[in-house]
Amino acid sequence: MTKIYTFVNQKGGVGKTTTTINVAAYLAKMGQRALVVDLDPQANATSCLGVDKLTVENSTYEALLGNEDIFPYILLNERLNLSLLPSAPALAGAEVELVDELARESRLRKALLKVANRFDYILIDCPPSLGLLTVNGLMAAMDGVIVPVQCEYLALEGLGQLTETIERVRSALFPELRVRGVVLTMFDNRTNLSADVVREVNKHFPNLVFKSVIPRNIRLAEAPSYGLPISEYAPHSPGAEAYTTLAKELLKGDKN
Repeated sequence: MTKIYTFVNQKGGVGKTTTTINVAAYLAKMGQRALVVDLDPQANATSCLGVDKLTVENSTYEALLGNEDIFPYILLNERLNLSLLPSAPALAGAEVELVDELARESRLRKALLKVANRFDYILIDCPPSLGLLTVNGLMAAMDGVIVPVQCEYLALEGLGQLTETIERVRSALFPELRVRGVVLTMFDNRTNLSADVVREVNKHFPNLVFKSVIPRNIRLAEAPSYGLPISEYAPHSPGAEAYTTLAKELLKGDKN
């Protein structure tokens, strides 16, 4: 049964894209048929997986605005055995163009359900905003939302707004929408602040915080410039070990 998760946080710089692509890469290494869906006009997930967004012919833009089968738009990275529905600059105009479309909030969901049986996991990387693109991502989150939160000051700022948005989508459009889990990122064990944030997040989301915590790690910051996930760029780094553990935790939880 295909699992579809949406990674979302309207605050930028929290490790959302890094978490999406690295969890997907490790799921692929574990034998899962994984697809990354880049729903961000900045196309960071696309770039992080070695694809030049300026050369993309068909992207999530066409998936949202068209009605045809999106499988031909999906790119396979044979080295990683990982699939990607890329983003492109045109996606920036999608929110305006979708305004008059019928069932505009569920266009991505409809497109992904046509190809879902080809994958074990579909992971959607949303833009750092709470606009129509993100609402499409939430509507497609058949198995839940994963929220990356960095262990820094102001980390909890905006989480209330995100929670309200999820609740609005749940009450008005998608009653089954739920938070699958919260991922703590950029943890620095040298500071009391990181420990404080961990406690606060656990208090706000009891029983929903993944045990795997992602450390602040220079290798994780370097990997995107090489178009590689951490599993290929620095497989023995602390960041790689953390994302291996997180992917295993997600996989184990889904099997239980």
